[in-house]
Amino acid sequence: MTKPDTAILLEDAADRIADISRADLQIMLRRAALLLRNSGSIAFDDDMEEVIRDLAGEFGKTRNDTVRHIVREWMEKNTYLPVHDLDEDGDVDGEA
Repeated sequence: MTKPDTAILLEDAADRIADISRADLQIMLRRAALLLRNSGSIAFDDDMEEVIRDLAGEFGKTRNDTVRHIVREWMEKNTYLPVHDLDEDGDVDGEA
């Protein structure tokens, strides 16, 4: 599993603000500030934005995570990135 999403960490901290140490909160806020400072946005045509928004709802992901997923899938299918290998004994979520 990948490292936790900064937004999830911040939401969790907000839910239990009394339990979060000042140092941990400071780290999370600095990380969030860094991500915001370095983030870029891609603007799509209205029809594409609508489809991305619909897909994000279906996937249960954010818009940016959905765009990342689409780009990764395209790169793997066009051999720009190696395809992730599945373990023989791993779960495939109903797909072989």
